[in-house]
Amino acid sequence: MSTQHDTEPSGRHSLFRTKTVEQSIQDTEEPDHALKKSLSALDLTVFGVGVIIGTGIFVLTGAVAKNNAGPATALAFVVAGVVCALAAVCYAEFASTVPVAGSAYTFSYASLGELPAWIIGWDLVLEFALATAVVAVGWSGYVQSLLDNAGWHLPHALAGTDAEEGFGFDLLAFLLVLLLTGILVLGMKLSARVTTVVVAIKVAVVLIVIIAGAFYIDSANYSPFIPKAEEQPSGGGLNSPLIQLMFGYAPTNFGVMGIFTAASVVFFAFIGFDIVATAAEETKDPQRDMPRGILGSLIICTVLYVAVSIVVTGMQKYTKLTVDAPLADAFKATGHPFYSGVISFGAAVGLTTVCMILLLGQTRVFFAMSRDGLLPRVFSHVHPKFRTPYRSTVLLGVIIAIVAGFTSIEELASLVNIGTLFAFVVVAIGVVILRRTRPDLPRSFRAPLVPWLPAASVLASLWLMLNLPAETWLRFAVWMAVGVVVYFVYGRAHSRLGNSR
Repeated sequence: MSTQHDTEPSGRHSLFRTKTVEQSIQDTEEPDHALKKSLSALDLTVFGVGVIIGTGIFVLTGAVAKNNAGPATALAFVVAGVVCALAAVCYAEFASTVPVAGSAYTFSYASLGELPAWIIGWDLVLEFALATAVVAVGWSGYVQSLLDNAGWHLPHALAGTDAEEGFGFDLLAFLLVLLLTGILVLGMKLSARVTTVVVAIKVAVVLIVIIAGAFYIDSANYSPFIPKAEEQPSGGGLNSPLIQLMFGYAPTNFGVMGIFTAASVVFFAFIGFDIVATAAEETKDPQRDMPRGILGSLIICTVLYVAVSIVVTGMQKYTKLTVDAPLADAFKATGHPFYSGVISFGAAVGLTTVCMILLLGQTRVFFAMSRDGLLPRVFSHVHPKFRTPYRSTVLLGVIIAIVAGFTSIEELASLVNIGTLFAFVVVAIGVVILRRTRPDLPRSFRAPLVPWLPAASVLASLWLMLNLPAETWLRFAVWMAVGVVVYFVYGRAHSRLGNSR
């Protein structure tokens, strides 16, 4: 069956021509386009924890508890974690079977065909770029807070875009992305070492929140654990969830349905475990280590998220939590400013790894698409010394630095969510298809209950997508439409797979 795709009647002109797993792996051995294999299971787990624990836990916890779910925010993290776990199992099977850079893009190319692969690759380029910018802006906010405490103040025009003031440039976010771009060019092992140190600091801060905060919990703050549902105006504007516009129900905050609304928001906190899959090609033993890295990092982070949300909503009544820095401000409210400073420092340090690993993921997807000819091949050459895709890294790093300088978190977070969920849907479907078309492939890790588990992953991801605003769907559709145009104008004609037949 391994040659079935070479004899398809649809041939070289088919939009759904698939690239065999063998060919994908063979491409990784080309001298000018081969990445260095240097990562272990521990490195992958650290990468996963490093990117997952970030803006979500340090920033979103307060906003979601205050506006959507109250103390039941812990349950929202569980719901989001379950959705991610279903997807993670599918990613683990694919990443161990097709250990090639590109994550969902590469998996789609092997199972669904070229056009779907292009669409998901185009989606991932947007997702990782915007996520990097979001995190860089969040990091800048924490650092500015620390500088303010020390009596140093950035000029207002360089402190970022302000909703009230309008135009501004976030100098710190811009410089952070450029610095991390340089580190990524210098090599994966250096990136892994930097990440290990920073993740240790970040996890220590999270444990401080959990352990120290547990002593200041007031059980009265948990009452009610699931606040009474509050119906929102049912209007039909683009800010309304798509599911509301489709079925006409009045949305609720709080209550049981508020937990699911919150889950669609805190889902952003889990973005990152799929980044581990983009490093498959740079892993020493991907068949064994990819599943460990993906699933291990997700489990660790889910436990930490639930524990933090329980502690924070127990320390301070959910109605009084702040949106910008809920963890630090909760300790201030209980009269412990020292812990507040430690948390702000940990958040600022920790968000650097999130930013770096998101940027890493994006450059690897871009690199894989370039190596296949769907984007200009010039970006798929690796550095002769560092063996990293330096051209795509520099290009994307500069673009994202500029985006981070001119944007705000609110404009970007939901667009990142829909892109990630879309990738989850495609990967889950791809697992089922590849099981049918290539049952002969060696699979060191096999997702259980196929096709039922992938089907559950698709339904769970679609449910969270439907809870996102219609405006987000509209922006996503526009980006996808642009991507289809780029494919037909450039990618299809330059495809190495199409031109090799």
